[in-house]
Amino acid sequence: MAILISIAVLQGCAVTKTVRKQDMDAWDGQPVMTLQKHPFFVTVPVVKTRIEDGTEIWNFVNGRDVSSCFGQGAGFASGYTSSARYSSFMSCTSGRIVCNNVFYIKNDRVEKYTPVGRCYTDETVRPDWKGPTGS
Repeated sequence: MAILISIAVLQGCAVTKTVRKQDMDAWDGQPVMTLQKHPFFVTVPVVKTRIEDGTEIWNFVNGRDVSSCFGQGAGFASGYTSSARYSSFMSCTSGRIVCNNVFYIKNDRVEKYTPVGRCYTDETVRPDWKGPTGS
């Protein structure tokens, strides 16, 4: 059984999702319209900022709230009575996992794409991706 668990853990570690340079570079020089119509980026909120030199910074915020609770309890009942003593301890944590997909745009063209935070890239963030149906 221990061997099977070890194999499962190793297989899970073998697939590491990372930010790939080729996915970021694919956006260099793309028209801003391609970004505005992209099947993935239209599904996440965007925050737009303009800096002094006229460059726009578009941050597509892809995130989720996560929480987990761990508890420990014990019960005690004596004899044939219906009374019982119970004690328990519960500890919870929560947070937000976020990838900020930051695009630098000037003259209606993407100058640079930089994912920041807990991110990974693949073909789904490339400018030529047509979505899950391929249309």
